[in-house]
Amino acid sequence: MQITTLGIDIAKSVFQLHGVDADGNVLLRKKVRRRALIDVLTELSPCLIGMEACATGHHWGREISALGHDVRLVPPAYVKPYVKRQKNDMADAEAICEAVNRPNMHFVAIKSTDQQAVLMLHRARDLLVRQRTMLINALRAHLAEFGIVAARGPHKIRELLIHLQDDSCSVPEVAQSALRSLIRQMDGLEDEISRLDREIRTWHRQSEASQRLATIPGVGVLTATALAATVGDPALFRSARQFAAWLGLVPRQNSSGGKERLGRITKMGDAYLRKLLVIGATAVLRRAIQAQTRTGEWVRHLLESKPPRLVSVALANKTARIAWAILAKGETYRTA
Repeated sequence: MQITTLGIDIAKSVFQLHGVDADGNVLLRKKVRRRALIDVLTELSPCLIGMEACATGHHWGREISALGHDVRLVPPAYVKPYVKRQKNDMADAEAICEAVNRPNMHFVAIKSTDQQAVLMLHRARDLLVRQRTMLINALRAHLAEFGIVAARGPHKIRELLIHLQDDSCSVPEVAQSALRSLIRQMDGLEDEISRLDREIRTWHRQSEASQRLATIPGVGVLTATALAATVGDPALFRSARQFAAWLGLVPRQNSSGGKERLGRITKMGDAYLRKLLVIGATAVLRRAIQAQTRTGEWVRHLLESKPPRLVSVALANKTARIAWAILAKGETYRTA
């Protein structure tokens, strides 16, 4: 007999394998060390291999695909229903093997090294921005202890720092030393964020898909490059609606007995992409209200009965659908 489907529960050092034949009979249950995984898979005839779409899943997907196997990445949330009773590596590998065979299963496209590289720029930038925000909050809090307060907003922090250079500054010298240390950290972060922004813009100019996405209102360079790098194959989604649902921009349902009950958005998809789309939609909301277009009419109609935040999320949903259509059809945005 020959293994036709193999489920692999990947980890840092130890990998659990679960292989079955065409009739579902278990032919392989084995633990493999990281170094030996490729050697073990090289000895197998080409088969369907399923893995969870985790941090290292894309790397192993590329490595194993090069051996001639058909590799598919399954979202971890879609594997969980197939886990029997106890949670362990053997049960996880069996669940992956079962899930990858489902005819209606939704898979994650294996990302290229180029896609992962630009997404790493985004993740690094997002981390540095959060660290800068922490430093700004710390500076505000410390200066407020001495009665030095300025208006809200990141750009207003410089007005606070001017007080540290005044001769009449009421902040003790010891405290000023600590604050200057935070200022140097913040300046360094701003320089690094600017450098990452330049690299992201460079990738944007080289990506045809990213440039087409940037024609959508509310989609800037950051959102366009993140979308282009994340969604390598739009054909994995049957429709624009499924893509918006994958991003978590659709209402959570709790319907039964023919009665529809819709709640807040599910937030089940990529949180970073969803955040960028909502921020972009919020930025264009005011212009959309005044625009004499179908989108403007739609926004004005929603605002008559819905709060602005809900409308901005609905506009982000609309933007996500347009983005999928542009990626799938190879077109640019046309004003509606």
